Amino acid sequence: FQPWQPPGDQLIKMNFVEVTPEPLSLDRIHQLVVDPTCGAVCHFVGTTRDSFEGREVVRLEYEAYEEMARKEMLAICLQARQRWSCLRHLAIYHRTGLVPVGEASIIIAVSSPHRSEAIKAVEFAINAAKATVPVWKKEIYAGDQPPQWKVNAECQWAGTAAASAGADKPASPGEAASSAGGARPANGHA
Repeated sequence: FQPWQPPGDQLIKMNFVEVTPEPLSLDRIHQLVVDPTCGAVCHFVGTTRDSFEGREVVRLEYEAYEEMARKEMLAICLQARQRWSCLRHLAIYHRTGLVPVGEASIIIAVSSPHRSEAIKAVEFAINAAKATVPVWKKEIYAGDQPPQWKVNAECQWAGTAAASAGADKPASPGEAASSAGGARPANGHA
């Protein structure tokens, strides 16, 4: 259970980011960020809910441009550190593949000496992830209802990439990168 980390200085080694098809463990991710110098560890856990706009959701399916997603999640960690210099450890983990109802698709954890900064950093990180990390979400419904690809309203470039792709599904990693001149593709977090 080693999270991906780019080579670099100690500050980067205090950031843990991963995109994985494996179920996410809050306990494991919590252990990555806990630190004896910190009095606060805050978490956000995004889970698959069982309904959307009156339709029964049976599971979600996520796809990601993994290399770009990890780089973007690391950038979010560094941006959080610029805003709150006291932060100790940050972790952003996103699951890919099938995620049944009730299971986590994203976990964000932050440790800091005091709660205020940790709470603000977690909120910043989930909002930034929804806006910039190249992950796509498909909702699978009960019965004969066709699955639907979803795009977050927060996604900064979804309209451009999806329109360029000319499809109901948000642009794939390759489609979005080429249609947006290398910009980030459409995102669809929970």
